[in-house]
Amino acid sequence: MEKSSETTPGEPTPSRRGFGYAVIYGLGALIGAALAIPAALYLFLPPKTRKQQSWVEAGDLSQIPPGTPQEMTFRRIHADGWKIYSEKGTAWVVKNPDGKVMAFAPACTHLGCAYHWDADKSEFLCPCHGSTFGIDGTVLSGPAPRPLDRFEIKVENARLWLGPVHQAGETSS
Repeated sequence: MEKSSETTPGEPTPSRRGFGYAVIYGLGALIGAALAIPAALYLFLPPKTRKQQSWVEAGDLSQIPPGTPQEMTFRRIHADGWKIYSEKGTAWVVKNPDGKVMAFAPACTHLGCAYHWDADKSEFLCPCHGSTFGIDGTVLSGPAPRPLDRFEIKVENARLWLGPVHQAGETSS
C-alpha cells in the first residue's frame, strides 16, 4: 500500500505560517515568564533578613561619677526590609560606688513617657503622671506598675555595651 501525501480530514497541516505563530507565541510566553518570575519572587518571598545589631557601644564608663545617673546617647543600626536605619537611642546609666553598673531604658513603665533624674530629690521623676523611681529603678510612688526596664550590659575596657532591654523580673536568655 502506498502512503498518500495527503492528510486525513481534521488533522492540521504544518505550514510556515503555523511555525511563525508558534515562534511568536513562544517568545511572548518567554517574555511573560521573564517578567512574572521576578515579580512573584518580590511579592511572595521575604527579603533577606540582616542581623540586627544586638550590642551597641554606649560610651566610656570612666566619665561617669559613681552615684550620679547620666543619660548616655548611642546609635543603633537595624534593617527594615531592604532599608537600613540608624536611630538614636538613650539610656540612663548608674555606676555604684562598688563599681556595679546598671543601664535603664528611657521610658517610664506606666505609659512610656520620658523621665529624668532629679538631683535635688535623688530620684528619677516622670513629669507626666508623677511616678518616681529610686536610683536602682524601683518604684517609689505613682501609677507605674513595675520598676524601670533595664538594658542587658557588658563592660569591655571601660566601655559600656548595651544589649536588649528586659522588663524587671525577666531573666536574660
